[in-house]
Amino acid sequence: MNLETRKIEFVQEFLKLQSEDAIARLEKLLEQQKMTPDQKRVAPMTQAELNKRIDQSESDFLNNRYKSSAELLAKYE
Repeated sequence: MNLETRKIEFVQEFLKLQSEDAIARLEKLLEQQKMTPDQKRVAPMTQAELNKRIDQSESDFLNNRYKSSAELLAKYE
């Protein structure tokens, strides 16, 4: 099967999708694929930014503002 045929079949299947979540995930994947290597590079955090994130994460955990890994995995099954 050549690339053009695969593209056409993909688009046909995409048009059949009814799940907004599935469409959003495919849009995100497409955006990631279009990024240049420079855009994919993540800027390093400063020590202060890292400490602020750690403090926020600890606060969220203590106040039950988090999801378990099982909950996250269930969302994508």
